[in-house]
Amino acid sequence: MFLARFTKVAFWLVCSCFVCGISAGTHALVVLQYHHVSDKTPAATSISPKVFEEHLDYLADNKFNVISIEELPDLLESGNALPDRSVIITFDDGYESIYTTAYPLLKKRKWPFTVFINTKPHDEKNPQYIQWEELREMAKYKATIANHSDSHPHLIRKELGLSVNEWREWRIAQIEFAQKRIKKEIGKAPPFFAYPFGEYDAELERELKKRGYLAFGQQSGPVAKNSNPQSLPRFPFGGVYGGMDDFITKVWSLPLPVTSVKVLTEKGVLIDNPELPMGVDIPELELVSPIAAYIRGIQCFASGQGAIETQVQSSTIRVKAKRPLPVGRSRYNCTAPAGGGRFYWYSSLFIKRKPDGTWYQEH
Repeated sequence: MFLARFTKVAFWLVCSCFVCGISAGTHALVVLQYHHVSDKTPAATSISPKVFEEHLDYLADNKFNVISIEELPDLLESGNALPDRSVIITFDDGYESIYTTAYPLLKKRKWPFTVFINTKPHDEKNPQYIQWEELREMAKYKATIANHSDSHPHLIRKELGLSVNEWREWRIAQIEFAQKRIKKEIGKAPPFFAYPFGEYDAELERELKKRGYLAFGQQSGPVAKNSNPQSLPRFPFGGVYGGMDDFITKVWSLPLPVTSVKVLTEKGVLIDNPELPMGVDIPELELVSPIAAYIRGIQCFASGQGAIETQVQSSTIRVKAKRPLPVGRSRYNCTAPAGGGRFYWYSSLFIKRKPDGTWYQEH
């Protein structure tokens, strides 16, 4: 009896130390994503200037290291743990409020940031967007001006009237043309790309890898040293996301250590794209994690469904929604306590067409 109790206690002590060791050695580099910084723009993609400044104040007060996106390639290639308590600040689309509101606040703190621009509205001098002269001004400071395509299309949707090969060439041309425009106007164009709408497929990832780009999605989570360099996660803030409690949880998050990821259909067929095949409504996510057996409280959530079925067996985590995923973009987010008030985090993106095979409209 004593031996059995001693063995059980010893087992949990070893497990606790193992998890503590992983938590201490697992560092997080978090990429923040914003669009508008304004009270007068669409709520779903906007954060108020007041709340944005609260975000910046929190980073400063808690001694976070705000780094340039241009440091990221070397950090990922080094193979070392990413620097903990580090943040990259990014903005998508290049809206005017970034220049008028966010830029002065960042400049005051001498912090670098990145603006992913779709070049067409800047070429057309659209007043809702930062003008090239203003972009050059920010670039002379500490801003990286990076690629978000030319016209901000849905890059996974085949354009009408184009053959498959023509469409493939067209979507690469969207990226390469924008890269040339940035290089001409700014003087340099680092190889960073943010997917419009956060949408991508495996073929587009391969094309960007071939061309040397690091690419960013809109699936949430911190960057891990083994994250896919062509689908790096970011935490989007805007609309219902961005309150201080939400922000604090996310900037302190740690990447859930994962050595294998599989997405299976109801029939057990492996999927390698975020877009679900027609007729697939409830994908199963399978993660292999070296700490799965040693942490309690692993819970996963599906967009619009809250907590969903999460099974943990040895090092394998299996996740499946309770109901069919909605048409559009949705996610499975998995979290687990990491100690010290921090959470491990992993997110998987899913894209679903309408039942008739047509695409959904953006709201």
